[in-house]
Amino acid sequence: MSLPPFQQVVERHAAGVARFLRAQVGPDEADDCLQETLIAALRAYPSLRRGSNVRAWLYTIARNKALDSHRARVRRAVPVDELPERPAVDAAERDDELWASVRALPEKQRSAVALRYVGGLSHREIGATIGCSEDAARQNVRVGLQKLREELA
Repeated sequence: MSLPPFQQVVERHAAGVARFLRAQVGPDEADDCLQETLIAALRAYPSLRRGSNVRAWLYTIARNKALDSHRARVRRAVPVDELPERPAVDAAERDDELWASVRALPEKQRSAVALRYVGGLSHREIGATIGCSEDAARQNVRVGLQKLREELA
């Protein structure tokens, strides 16, 4: 089985990866992370083994870019005189308290919850993406959800 053209991969998975990145890094940095994810994926795509789970592979790259973004945020300061205009966000899409709580989870739980509920990945795919077993992925999702329920209750 050969790999599909990269454009088909982007068309099939970019929207889900973008939602995952918004959950991981917030709406302000998600577009940059998505662009970096797709560039990295394009560069690595020719060396991807046939029969690989392309979806999990792409989410792994996105997760790594989100981690890079979290690390970079600590080192950067952005002074501004006045706030820039921001486009309105549909209230149904935005729940700042929830996503702030998700971003406050430990890294593996944050990734597992976002991959499961934003990316729609199976526990097996989550395990492959974050580098753990299917059972550990299931546990990370369960504990992350439990912490969110406790915090938001």
